[in-house]
Amino acid sequence: MRLGKQNLRACPESIKPNFKLFRAVLSLYLLSSFTVNAQSPARQKAERSPAQAPATVPAMPTAEEILSRYLEAVGGRAAWQKLNSRVSSGTIDVPAMSLSGTVEIHEKAPNRVLTVVAIGGAAFRQGFDGTVGWTDDPQNGLRDQAGAELAETEREADFYAPLNIRSHYTKFTVSGREKIGDRDAYCVLATVGERGSPDKMYFDAQTGLPIRMVSEHHSPEGVSAFQEDLADYREVDGVKLPFTILQTSTDSAFTIKITEVHHNISLDDHEFAKPAAE
Repeated sequence: MRLGKQNLRACPESIKPNFKLFRAVLSLYLLSSFTVNAQSPARQKAERSPAQAPATVPAMPTAEEILSRYLEAVGGRAAWQKLNSRVSSGTIDVPAMSLSGTVEIHEKAPNRVLTVVAIGGAAFRQGFDGTVGWTDDPQNGLRDQAGAELAETEREADFYAPLNIRSHYTKFTVSGREKIGDRDAYCVLATVGERGSPDKMYFDAQTGLPIRMVSEHHSPEGVSAFQEDLADYREVDGVKLPFTILQTSTDSAFTIKITEVHHNISLDDHEFAKPAAE
């Protein structure tokens, strides 16, 4: 479904979301590491009391282990290969502006996507037809994407991102363990060629699911930091997807809540193409 233009100039640019909801993400593969002291119980007691024993620290996973665990955590290769399209719909809320609206995302394998956000009497649209990336928003109107912005859209349009994650980044580094809210999480730095700062991906140490993504968002206004917090994972047709996404930038904060997801819907390639200028 497409939404037509509705007073596009009336909606502030600061509420424009980073459209792609299902980014290429990793998950954590936890390893347990226990050191066995080969001393006798009597000698251990003499040299060290239980209160002085150091806490056991889980071993840091490697990047390859993280990539393998990611695919397992979101459903596995076989489950993803059974899908060829996805239609998601939900709501968007911007508390600071007392605004709310709707979100609809159409995705088709291998790499087509259309996102429509209707809010505050305006419509934002972004699409990728496999080659051409385009946006239609209140500030910039209908335009083609280019450079880093197009590369970002192309990477995020990959329907099978969990299967192809290794091809989207040139380097992965596990930087450590951090607290995200009340959750323990591992941070993975994912680098794209010579591009600026790497993406930071945080994965719940217990569930292995991604719970935060910090990256650079490219637009005609320049480069800005962008954060996504992912929650309320649900299994749909054998794969796990986040149903709540809190997106935060220097200009805005808003929450997207997915209410419906349907797979293997027939979608015409034409709907992802850049529309004719009005």
